Amino acid sequence: MFNNNRYLTKGVQLEIPPELQIFMWECIDRMPESKDYLQVFNLEDLEGVQRISHSSEEPEYKMEYLMPSEAPITQKVYVIDDGDHSTMLLAEEY
Repeated sequence: MFNNNRYLTKGVQLEIPPELQIFMWECIDRMPESKDYLQVFNLEDLEGVQRISHSSEEPEYKMEYLMPSEAPITQKVYVIDDGDHSTMLLAEEY
């Protein structure tokens, strides 16, 4: 899973900084095998710190990252692998 062509929606391109997009793809790449087709990222602004909570349901997976940021954002992002390609989209675009 997630070893295919990768795409971003317009919402991700406009709302999510490129460095965060890359970081989220890397989080998926570093996961142990047996990945759920749906990966969820909750991005939160913690006053100058970007919190990234990464989770999936089957198998259950949770990881949290904190990184300094001049402009942290609050947003929910899904990454979906449909077998042919992987797409990163804002939750509101689902």
